Amino acid sequence: MNLGTKPVTALIADDEEAPREQLLAALQRAWPALRVVAAAANGADAWDAFLEHEPGVCFLDIRMPGFSGLEVAQRIGTKAAVVFVTAYGDHAIAAFDAGAADYLMKPVDPARLTQTVQRLQQRLDAQRAGAAPPDLAALLQQLASQVRRPPSLQVLQASVGREVRLIRCDEVVYFESDTRYTRVVHEGGDALIRTPLKELLAQLDETQFWQVHRSIIVNQRHVASAVRVDEGHMHLVLRGRPETLPVSRHFQALFKGQ
Repeated sequence: MNLGTKPVTALIADDEEAPREQLLAALQRAWPALRVVAAAANGADAWDAFLEHEPGVCFLDIRMPGFSGLEVAQRIGTKAAVVFVTAYGDHAIAAFDAGAADYLMKPVDPARLTQTVQRLQQRLDAQRAGAAPPDLAALLQQLASQVRRPPSLQVLQASVGREVRLIRCDEVVYFESDTRYTRVVHEGGDALIRTPLKELLAQLDETQFWQVHRSIIVNQRHVASAVRVDEGHMHLVLRGRPETLPVSRHFQALFKGQ
């Protein structure tokens, strides 16, 4: 993450409005130069806002609908500094202390927030100087396994005229955001559903369905190859289909090769 001389931007995510507003006000006092570019009320919106704004710092509530804060942090990886916001007594506190991850307790204590801001500023300065961002992948995987997710979605219902079609998720080739709807391209054709792509992402089996673009989720079983077109641009070739799918730079690491 190379922030250069750009102002530091931030994302706040909490499913409760009062803690969200309290943190925003506290940040304005503790770090006046920080520019909060998005506030989200659930994990799906937080991830979507991250892709849109690419903030340098993310303040994530651990327990949110859709994706938990831990799952959002896993997706962010080392692309931003992450601070977890959690309630007193959360099971994860000891692990955060051991893993040197930044966290804040609710309600946010101004003195503690000042310490966190100072650590963030030092870390961002070090990254500007070429230091690698901390990789918390192992810690996050351990913690995320403790946050129970509902079973993955198995069947979709799509209205086609007077008919309601049942589409098995394992028959889906890819999902594509289409203005107010999501287009479902499957082995038997395509259909439109009203569930937004970001909500679908939190319900799908992440080992089978990969987000490759802000507006596209693909079933990895239908991917034949990933082609690097030029510097920064890549697309996917699908098995037995003529269209290709773009891969945005955030997701190109999925196709590193050996």
